[in-house]
Amino acid sequence: MNTRAQQLEAVGRLLDIMDELRAQCPWDRKQTFESLRHLTIEETYELGDAILDGNLEEIKKELGDLLLHIVFYAKLGTEEKAFDLGDIAASISEKLIFRHPHIYGDVQVSSAEEVQQNWEALKLREGKESVLEGVPKGLPAIVKAQRIQDKAAGVGFDWEHKKDVWDKVEEEMQELQTAIAQQNKSEIENELGDVFFALINYARFENVSPESALERTNKKFIQRFQYIEKQALKQGKKLQSMTIKELETLWQEAKN
Repeated sequence: MNTRAQQLEAVGRLLDIMDELRAQCPWDRKQTFESLRHLTIEETYELGDAILDGNLEEIKKELGDLLLHIVFYAKLGTEEKAFDLGDIAASISEKLIFRHPHIYGDVQVSSAEEVQQNWEALKLREGKESVLEGVPKGLPAIVKAQRIQDKAAGVGFDWEHKKDVWDKVEEEMQELQTAIAQQNKSEIENELGDVFFALINYARFENVSPESALERTNKKFIQRFQYIEKQALKQGKKLQSMTIKELETLWQEAKN
């Protein structure tokens, strides 16, 4: 592991490289905040994949890619005479100190839940009119639902018992079944949304990330389906021509 001095030296080297690339590389000179935005989002998802895979080497690489983007944005900010990397670091440092009065002040807390409640209360003191303002509009729906629920819980708007949350899931399932029985497409969509929202809320009470849980299932399905494709190819068959029974047999093989 590197010492603090070595870490600072490495960051300084990255800043120097960014200066050189911005001055000499045609592609880097062309970039703007807007052109980098979708690339940053892509890099964030790649980091998420590495975390789910538990691959520390890949996590390190993807964090490097994200750090490059932060340094790039800081360089653009410097050119606009708006901010630099030091301003970014100073801003987040001040925010962390302000929002951790139990560390840097005289506030007493006894649990992580109290810390979260204090955090949301302090954000309102910073001028936000709603605790939900900090939820980005562009988040994927599952992640957005989780963040909405986290923030509402942070100010005390939450269920007291896990059983009540599961009862809500079952209630929403009953309402969905009613909508299906009536073949009301609009209501089916509404009730499906309520079921998803309730399940995401229950996942929170189990300390499970619904996004990670679903992505692990996605990966599992892909792995098993690709096994079926390979086995069908070995047998000289096309999936479209195979019976459900044949496909199910291969699926069970993939699971085992």
